[in-house]
Amino acid sequence: MAEETGDRDRNGRGGGQAPFDLIIIGGGVNGCAIARDAAGRGLKVLLLEARDLAGGTSSASSKLIHGGLRYLKYGEFRLVREALAERARLLAHSPHIAWPQRILIPRAPHHPRLAPALLLRLGLWLYDHLAERGPLPASEGLHLDREMRGRHGLVATAARAFAYWDGATADGRLVALIARDAAERGARILPRTAFVQACRKAGLWQVEARTAAGGTSIWRARALVNAAGPWADRVNGCILPVSPKRAERHLTLVQGSHLVMRRLFESDDGLLLPQADGRIVFVLPFGPDHHLIGTTERRFTGDPADVRVDEDEIAYLLTALRPWLARPPEREEIVHAFAGVRPLFDPKARSMSAASRHYVLDLEDGGGSVAPLLVVYGGKLTSFRALGEHALDLLARFFADAGPAWTKDAPLPGGEGLEGPAGFLRFRQRCAERWPFLDAALCERLTRAYGTRITEVLGDARSLDDLGRHFGHGLHAREVDHLVQREWARTADDILWRRSLLGLDFAPDQTRALARYLASGEA
Repeated sequence: MAEETGDRDRNGRGGGQAPFDLIIIGGGVNGCAIARDAAGRGLKVLLLEARDLAGGTSSASSKLIHGGLRYLKYGEFRLVREALAERARLLAHSPHIAWPQRILIPRAPHHPRLAPALLLRLGLWLYDHLAERGPLPASEGLHLDREMRGRHGLVATAARAFAYWDGATADGRLVALIARDAAERGARILPRTAFVQACRKAGLWQVEARTAAGGTSIWRARALVNAAGPWADRVNGCILPVSPKRAERHLTLVQGSHLVMRRLFESDDGLLLPQADGRIVFVLPFGPDHHLIGTTERRFTGDPADVRVDEDEIAYLLTALRPWLARPPEREEIVHAFAGVRPLFDPKARSMSAASRHYVLDLEDGGGSVAPLLVVYGGKLTSFRALGEHALDLLARFFADAGPAWTKDAPLPGGEGLEGPAGFLRFRQRCAERWPFLDAALCERLTRAYGTRITEVLGDARSLDDLGRHFGHGLHAREVDHLVQREWARTADDILWRRSLLGLDFAPDQTRALARYLASGEA
């Protein structure tokens, strides 16, 4: 994809392009969802992202598509209901990128902070019934015999468990698909284009941005959206003039860190492990060979781009596993760790766990007399579609020609015609038959990543050799070229950590070879 320039350079020369209807600052899940919804309503949309798509919070989640079981104890019923409804939609309409995940909550008499069984059962009943479950079974109580405890790696005292169902996803890949849908509907998506400042001029927004190469461009738009996630307060200070309301701090920034280890037990179930401090820690499948352990919650100050996992967090997560796992892992078994910063709209929160996960959409329009600004605070990965729809519903009155809401039952690219988890399994079987040279693991990865768009990668290939140079672990040149040309990938990290999870398996020399290929311009 060629680098694009604005309708004027820094000196105001050239251009003359018609203004955009909407410029969106931020290429995380919320910014991409707003771009998708707006483009689908017929608006002319530009999205600016300083780094790669999902380069911040959106690729540092626990990879769950869920309502948030634990939020029920804080009375967040509206948030949970909306997220559960969105979970059902994703599982139904985009089952390649969202799939069912069973999670066990073990019970053991030695643990001092377990919720009473009756209270937990009530919470699970609410979780089952607050919104449509779609294809997911209801929660249930389990007796754990020795064999089942062994398959889940649990201690001998864990004699019972509750099991419930949520969804799982590959978060960075999810964002890429949302952005691709937006682009296919006409949006211009510009990663590595950093917002600098904006001001109102002649009834429009004038937005200045800087490319990775150092060039500066200026675009104009009828409306502006600040969807910069944990940077939203900072971006507010660069939208001039700064109103007294925007000058306030709105966000509590919460650091959440995760550890990745080789599989700790055989089962594909996840575990939700209650902790003595009242928090919970998940152990979740992370690709075919690893487990994801997380997350921590601690107040964060500083630049979210510089967030790092620290030793206290590593110690906390390792300690959290010891009361529950028969063979708890040691520090040296960690193969990867990552941290992200969640922006919560609750600047006075006393507890990071209790801080609200609601999103807030703040519209500034001077009573209709000035070009509107919409600021997005907070949000959950699962609720991206609803947030995008609500944002456009607020902005629609400024665009007489905008179409109606449309995303409710619309699949993401690759979900067309799959008809839920069962439909995805049938599709995967057809792909295995059509391209018999794919082993089971590669067929699973490619069908999950691309769904029905897999033909764009495999096409008429009759053997692995037809896919071009092999970089390792099933990644071939044809797929790399596709990610560069269709999904804005530019670096090895873009491909190995956000468009896939292959970074877990790639050796340093393989990563360097991929980076050289990308730098060569051959893709």
